[in-house]
Amino acid sequence: MTKNVRGQLIDIIKRRSFSVGKEMKLASGRSSNFYFNMKPTMMDPEGAWLISELILDAIEGMGVDYVGGLEMGAVPIASSVTAISYERENPVSAFFIRKKTKQHGTQKLIEGLTDEETLEGKTVVIVEDVTTTGGSSLQAVEAVRAQGATVACVLTIVDREEGAMETFHGAGVPFTALLSASDFKSD
Repeated sequence: MTKNVRGQLIDIIKRRSFSVGKEMKLASGRSSNFYFNMKPTMMDPEGAWLISELILDAIEGMGVDYVGGLEMGAVPIASSVTAISYERENPVSAFFIRKKTKQHGTQKLIEGLTDEETLEGKTVVIVEDVTTTGGSSLQAVEAVRAQGATVACVLTIVDREEGAMETFHGAGVPFTALLSASDFKSD
């Protein structure tokens, strides 16, 4: 099933989220003539389901308590993964990390947990839509570690293959990509 699911996801990303030609500035500060805008795929019913299935397959057996990452990219991923995990009868909760601590209300940096819940002693997976150098996810790793969580891995939908693997290796964090830029640039 996973191979078919992976192929279906590649097809949807090619149709909804991948473009080539125009030079675009990336979150890493780099520029590229190929770009992934994963929101249309992550917000598509089939795309969200395929992503969630592949993530849950990848983290099976890791004893994961939570999935999450930096807003905005991680929010739709974590939301769909937690819903599908319940359907699979192996629930994994979700959270997201604000880029800046909220200045009103609860003033939380990490959202999705009740006042009685904490990440201390929990095993988490940091999820991201597209990874270039890994800088954004590394911020998320640092934030959850500061809360006492153990990071099982950083998992991205698409690795642009531009240094993230090396970043996470240097930080001692396992890194997994469902897909890579090579899956799209070969056409």
